[in-house]
Amino acid sequence: MYDQYYNLSSRPFQLTPDPQFYFESATHRKALSYLGYGLAQGEGFIVITGEVGAGKSTLVSHLMQSVDKARLTAATIVTSQLDGLDMVHMTAESFGIDTRGLDKAATLKSIENFLHAEARAGRRCLLVVDEAQNLSVDALEELRMLSNFQLGSSALLQIFLLGQPEFRDLVRDAPELEQLRQRVIATHHLEPMDANEVEPYIVHRLSRAGWNGRPEVTADAYAVLFAETAGVPRKLNTLMNRVMLMGAVEQVDTLDGRMVGAVIADMAGKPFAYEAPMSTHAPVQETAPEAEKRSAVPEPEMTKTPVEDVATDKIAIVPQTAPSFADSAELEALTARIAMLEQRVTEQEAALRRVLSMMIDWMDKETRLDARFMQNNRAA
Repeated sequence: MYDQYYNLSSRPFQLTPDPQFYFESATHRKALSYLGYGLAQGEGFIVITGEVGAGKSTLVSHLMQSVDKARLTAATIVTSQLDGLDMVHMTAESFGIDTRGLDKAATLKSIENFLHAEARAGRRCLLVVDEAQNLSVDALEELRMLSNFQLGSSALLQIFLLGQPEFRDLVRDAPELEQLRQRVIATHHLEPMDANEVEPYIVHRLSRAGWNGRPEVTADAYAVLFAETAGVPRKLNTLMNRVMLMGAVEQVDTLDGRMVGAVIADMAGKPFAYEAPMSTHAPVQETAPEAEKRSAVPEPEMTKTPVEDVATDKIAIVPQTAPSFADSAELEALTARIAMLEQRVTEQEAALRRVLSMMIDWMDKETRLDARFMQNNRAA
């Protein structure tokens, strides 16, 4: 799609969390410090909360890339709408423990044996639970029980809980979670980025995708982006994806505030007016005010000649000549303007054909990847 038009190596604003594009805003830096502190402690719960799209999953993915996998065995649970029994089985499966035919007691024993084996091999175990706001109190209580497994005086399992703001309120206020609350050793709430972090964020992600300055993003575009998204990373990614696509369709190398505003209106289903600047490949024309002045078509002059109407003895005024231009310069200016508009239409048609071609190529690529994935699954 637009990555091909702008010669990017990948899509810089994809919505899937990717640690390659991790950007350390001020709030993410604080959260990473808490996570590092928690890992150093090797026990208890660490709670990270934030609004939808605040970057919680990307933060943890980045952290997992930086740890020594020879000394840490990590597992992640994303499907968190679970009751207590489901949570026990899901934890076992996340660590690769076979639970087929096992009841809850046998599953817990298998988890404990696994944790002991990892500890004897010199590895600590970490369980990351995403979307924790969906967990029932029963499931949270089972997680607390799992955190009780010990070898001597050392905890065998540490747990990260990632959730939306309501989960922070639940952990803080629910009377039935008092024992879990006492085991929380660090907590942090991810805030949206500040206005002055939007430009570095956009530039960082573009640069990670091989950006060489094309397209240019103007200062007023950054201001509109922040005003619309309030600095939430996922909202920024969604909006920038659409802006980049519109830039490719319009064949422009500068993304400005007018274009961002047009995309926002389009996404909201509202009418908008946007005229992209002429392509740099278009013929050089006069400056806009001069061209407008010179291309104005004069009103046709009427040569009035009295003609006697024999029947009524009235004088009729009739045009004697066809409309004419004052001089050849006006005709040349009009001709040039028509040529410019025809060039613009040709460019837009070419852009649409190119976008359709990129979409077909992209769909073919996705189809091949899906087929390869299914083939690998059947082979496995």
